[in-house]
Amino acid sequence: MDSREIIAKLRAHSSPEAVQGMARFGINPRNTLGVSVPRIRALAREIGRDHRLAGELWASGIHEARILAPMIDDPELVTPNQMEDWAKDFDSWDVCDQCCSNLFDKTTVAHQMALAWASRKEEFVKRAGFALMAALAVHDKNASDNQFRKFLPLIMRESTDQRNFVKKAVNWALRQIGKRNRVLNREAIKTAKEIKKRDSSTARWIASDAIRELTGSAVQKKLRKRG
Repeated sequence: MDSREIIAKLRAHSSPEAVQGMARFGINPRNTLGVSVPRIRALAREIGRDHRLAGELWASGIHEARILAPMIDDPELVTPNQMEDWAKDFDSWDVCDQCCSNLFDKTTVAHQMALAWASRKEEFVKRAGFALMAALAVHDKNASDNQFRKFLPLIMRESTDQRNFVKKAVNWALRQIGKRNRVLNREAIKTAKEIKKRDSSTARWIASDAIRELTGSAVQKKLRKRG
């Protein structure tokens, strides 16, 4: 299949009603067709890995094509320049998160890019930094605790950013790091308690929500089972 055929398949499943619903959840309705993520995933399985095609789909600017692109791209062929170019195009939290959790977290420069993006001013680029931290905490089984410790000062520093899509990603990163193992759980809780002292309602929300989950019985039970 070429990009035109794939986009035609996406258009065949478009739904204006779904676009309206997505907009209510903060998803940018511009260039959006209203195709469900499960249907996009099914199409990705049908296509398989294709780096060139992923680039063409991204270049289309169509929302669903940009969700599909990271599902079929080959992380071994993704360069930091490509990651920067795609991140600059982010205009919706779901495209950002799909890129981070389906592709960027599998690249060799994922930890490096997370650190860099967390310091950026652009809302969705900064979100990508913390979304990437969260994805790495779940998916990078070989990473050391020290690699995640490097993220905690950034989480602390950016915990006062009031922008909705940033603060939720900061919270997400903190919670996922704290669920990785018992050592990082203690360190994430300690970080959250320090964040809670900051003179910021955003920081207090991030901290309180993280502490609630990370000290909760469900998380603690899972961590005890892991040893």
